[in-house]
Amino acid sequence: MKVLVVDDEPKIVEIVTAYLQKAGYMVESTDSGTQALAMAQSHDVDLVVLDLMLPDMNGLEVAQLLRETRHVPIIMLTARSSEADVIKGLRTGADDYIIKPFSPRILVARVESVLRRQVPNHADEICTDDGKIKVNLMTREVRCHGETIELTKTEFDLLEVMIRHPKQIFSREQLIQTTRGIDYEGMDRMIDSHIKNLRKKLEVDPKSPHYIKTATGSGYFFY
Repeated sequence: MKVLVVDDEPKIVEIVTAYLQKAGYMVESTDSGTQALAMAQSHDVDLVVLDLMLPDMNGLEVAQLLRETRHVPIIMLTARSSEADVIKGLRTGADDYIIKPFSPRILVARVESVLRRQVPNHADEICTDDGKIKVNLMTREVRCHGETIELTKTEFDLLEVMIRHPKQIFSREQLIQTTRGIDYEGMDRMIDSHIKNLRKKLEVDPKSPHYIKTATGSGYFFY
């Protein structure tokens, strides 16, 4: 899943990004409210971590404008701690409110909590359009052509991130961040090996894959 971090303090962006990536999230960031609105519309963003004080726009204004076109979850991140500020942020459309300074681990926990509340029960399972592949996100069970397929943890993590965002191209580096975290120092070509194994388990013809496609020079995507 992808989180957009909007804050004009580079150190906070760096820390939040590191912890979110280690927890398995894709992360994009900006220090501009205007840019954040554009990114939230043009990118497949699942949640926004939004600072209240931005150089070009007030975070409350950004949240309000975002709410007019999208229902993406928003977590406000701010140094303002008064009750009035918190209430105003929540009424504007924020799903949660975190006061600076904060623990990055708590932020990650809040992100996970908000996303869980956003996912309806029927979304626990993702199916391909032809119904031949079914992925249960809760039990981590994968069924292909009616049969249960055994995947390793890394194979499932790769499949999950790609099937959640069909037709979105993921670079090898992004897939490594998703499955291993930012501290993993392995060669990015290890992803090729896992993709090859996934294709053997899911594709009728692994050499001419129908689902897991290669974007030449860029990475992989699920069709």
